[in-house]
Amino acid sequence: MAGNTATGPAAAALTEVAEGVHAWVQPDGTWWVNNAGAVVGRDGVLVVDTCATHERTRRFLAALDAATGGAPVRWAVNTHQHGDHAYGNSLLPDTAALIGQAAMREALLHDPIFEDCPPVWDPHPDWGPVARRLPSITLDRELTVHVGGRRVELRHPGYTAHTPGDVVAWLPEEEVLFTGDLIFHGLTPLVFMGSVQGALRSLAWLRSFEPAHVVPGHGPVFGAADLDAVLAAHERYYRFVLAAAREGAAAGLSPLENARALDLGEFAGWGDAERIVLNLHRARADLAGEPMDLRAALDDAVAWNGGPLPTTL
Repeated sequence: MAGNTATGPAAAALTEVAEGVHAWVQPDGTWWVNNAGAVVGRDGVLVVDTCATHERTRRFLAALDAATGGAPVRWAVNTHQHGDHAYGNSLLPDTAALIGQAAMREALLHDPIFEDCPPVWDPHPDWGPVARRLPSITLDRELTVHVGGRRVELRHPGYTAHTPGDVVAWLPEEEVLFTGDLIFHGLTPLVFMGSVQGALRSLAWLRSFEPAHVVPGHGPVFGAADLDAVLAAHERYYRFVLAAAREGAAAGLSPLENARALDLGEFAGWGDAERIVLNLHRARADLAGEPMDLRAALDDAVAWNGGPLPTTL
């Protein structure tokens, strides 16, 4: 498995952000390296997301087992369909009820990257011995899971944002919010399978929870004191992408030309800056009212980057 000791699978750690509420944070949060988590109740555990590979998911579940004294995993939820949050689903106990938004389940069912990952990342991802496992329970807008005395509210924003099937896990009593990839903390957000306008709209929705603790889909856990700054940075980035897309379309530039003409400014130092190409592909497709060509977008990101997209998977 690729990755040094600072960013490889062994660098991940389980942190208790509130009593019985855990975040699994994987440095450095780049491509395919996500965060996950768990909620522990009297009668078992609810897991929030798995990981991209067999090894990373195995480490997460082993750490959770040790922290809970072997409490059974009775439920799990995928915050969206992307493989870094869902390819490890098959390592969950067969008896665990797996939950996802209806659009998320459909997208994971038809995800072509699981079997045929294009050669655009370095190192090329190896998921290991995992199998595609879909949610057995789906929700539309909301579902509440009662985890041994704890209330976990699973909510969809009601529109496409990072993806069509985004779900957050909200614990109102503990004031903990698992955002999935509606938040990338300290890294470039990715919305090429969703909507830039929707992702922008979701920021006010996330703020409305007024969380004390936030577990983002990627990057460090943070608290209420940092929420406004994190959301404001996302807002500036999304508005930057939308403005650039409009200007590029008016100038007759291709998405790749559009990206190459940009000065990323304050966003140049964010990890995975090449996502500007993918986000522009999405914004430009939405402006034109056309479907986005996924493979063309990935190929253009590789061209902008001058080679395969680096990951520490």
